[in-house]
Amino acid sequence: MPRPPRASPVVLCFLFRETGQGGPEVLLGLKKTGFGIGRIVTLGGHVEPGESPEQAAVREVFEESGVSVAEGDLEPAGSIEFMFPSRPEWDMSTVVYRSWTWSGAPAPSAEIEPAWYPVDAVPYAAMWEDSAYWMPKVLSGEYFAAAVTLAEDNECVGSVVFSSP
Repeated sequence: MPRPPRASPVVLCFLFRETGQGGPEVLLGLKKTGFGIGRIVTLGGHVEPGESPEQAAVREVFEESGVSVAEGDLEPAGSIEFMFPSRPEWDMSTVVYRSWTWSGAPAPSAEIEPAWYPVDAVPYAAMWEDSAYWMPKVLSGEYFAAAVTLAEDNECVGSVVFSSP
């Protein structure tokens, strides 16, 4: 999927753990500052100049949760082009990763209050609306490519289009 001309490069990284009793869990977090404040979000953020998406994912996971994940343990999960017609400067070209291998205990940061959620009970109502469209693919282990166009309010979903990755 071609990247919009002004889209910022972004990464999202889903960390998973097996609980043994209640099934797998995914690490998400309450956003305390910045874009998405007050929502449950995925760990991740902007790719810095000179940084690969994998390096950005490793850095963002550590900065936001204190958890360490190695680049080699990142599994590509897909890509999402986020388009904000009312605010094109917010457009994002996103690489999505998942990992079952990481070390450390999630701890709060200035930006995120991390928490584990059962994969079958993700709090979509507390997240960006678009998450309910594409996140089930991440959680089920699928690889996907999506284009998400937000509505005029920059919050509701205008459209979601999946294409062949």
